[in-house]
Amino acid sequence: MKLPILRVDPADIPAYALVCGDPFRAEKIAGRLEGARELAFAREYRTFVGKYDGVELAVVSHGVGSPGAAVCFEELARAGVRTIIRVGTAGSLSPEYPAGSLIVSVAAAREEGLTKQLVPPGFPAVADSAVTEALYREAVALGGGRVGKGITATFDAFFTGVVELPHEAYAKAGALAIEMEIAALYVIASLRGMRAGAIVALDGDADTVDEAYDPHRDVVAEAVEREIEAALRAIASLARADAAAG
Repeated sequence: MKLPILRVDPADIPAYALVCGDPFRAEKIAGRLEGARELAFAREYRTFVGKYDGVELAVVSHGVGSPGAAVCFEELARAGVRTIIRVGTAGSLSPEYPAGSLIVSVAAAREEGLTKQLVPPGFPAVADSAVTEALYREAVALGGGRVGKGITATFDAFFTGVVELPHEAYAKAGALAIEMEIAALYVIASLRGMRAGAIVALDGDADTVDEAYDPHRDVVAEAVEREIEAALRAIASLARADAAAG
């Protein structure tokens, strides 16, 4: 029986998965896999499977925002995924990390609404340490740009309204970037017994999104290519370690 939202047979989904917001980024990632095939394209959820360095994995798009992304993460958990990495983009909160930098998220501030309906307010959204270290190691080894590792913040709002968003407070507290799905991923991974991590390419300053947002610059595209490669290498490394551990 197919998963009701992703519209795929759970038996076709491997234990390792990369997820991203954009269905066409999922296609780009799948283009690096051996024997890649598309299983389904339902709503914003596009699913591919294939092999990288001998490791079977799925690549699935989850759309924009935590509620829709959570549906993807929940169904992947039900299909038997046990290691999941988000490959995304984010706005920078630090001048040390300009557009084109990569950030590996070790934990996420829960400034979205989805996880408030799943766990108590004090429950943390934390990455798996082995996944985090694999992502950071592979991203640094690739070179080509700055790589940071630290806390990110997950928001629902993208453009601002009349209520001031607390970007400045998070920047002062040391958060490195803002995006829209990582907190949901980490909380659901904790609830469902998955290990999760995330790497994001910075596409600009989070505070200028209303005036000067342009995620289509070459420097961003190059960073996305690097993060895809780092995530694929991290998955392969984790899978080898799992196999060695039996």
